[in-house]
Amino acid sequence: MKVTVKLETFEGPLDLLLHLIDRAEVDIYDIPIKEITDQYLEYLDAMQELELEVTSEFLVMAATLLSIKSKMLLPKPPIIELDFDDYMMDEDYDPRAELVAKLVEYRKYKAIADHLRDKEVERSLIFTREPEDLTPYVPVLTENPVKGLGVADLVEAFRKAMRRMQSRHAVASIRKDEISVRDRMSQVVESLERSGGKLLFSRLIDREHTRDSIVVTFLALLELMKVKRIVCFQHQLFDEIVIQAREDGKADGFWADEISY
Repeated sequence: MKVTVKLETFEGPLDLLLHLIDRAEVDIYDIPIKEITDQYLEYLDAMQELELEVTSEFLVMAATLLSIKSKMLLPKPPIIELDFDDYMMDEDYDPRAELVAKLVEYRKYKAIADHLRDKEVERSLIFTREPEDLTPYVPVLTENPVKGLGVADLVEAFRKAMRRMQSRHAVASIRKDEISVRDRMSQVVESLERSGGKLLFSRLIDREHTRDSIVVTFLALLELMKVKRIVCFQHQLFDEIVIQAREDGKADGFWADEISY
């Protein structure tokens, strides 16, 4: 008949001792060291029979328990007259005290570890979603258009606006040319004929002529030079412009069909 023995896994010798103490339901501050030591050694024997690896720390704890057990089984030595403080120290000494302190400290850390493990399990049951882009939900703050401007800047802007407004309401007068280039060409030719074929430019322009008429006169002279009816020259630099009719020029009216402005 096959017998299966199942051993619980412990993280260390202190974990095993706490398990034995809790199973025996004894006070951790008053451990029955003989019973606990026997149960601890039985557990180590079971591990060796099952060919389980027994680490050195389990063996060290077994030696510690046997040492404590032997100290508690030995008869107490006769009372020696000592100072009151030393006498109280020897009488109250308990070989289990150091082991109990380690067990109490280990129980605290184990309780904390169990609490964190429970929190881990609770957190593992919470499922989250991937973070999304929340930029579309961010409120758009409109920037102040006059940020950084002072009263002087606003006054200057107002002045510029008023100047632009005045220029918009400016009225420009447009008038038609009083004489065309073709008619002015005829007048120049007539003036040359009256003056014997030679005329100074200043004689064509007087104070009563407007800017438009002066421009028309220049255009008329250019057109007459183009068709070779007149010649313009100066005797020296910056001297008066002399207008002279060419003897081999074309007849009057030849530009009538070409000049229409």
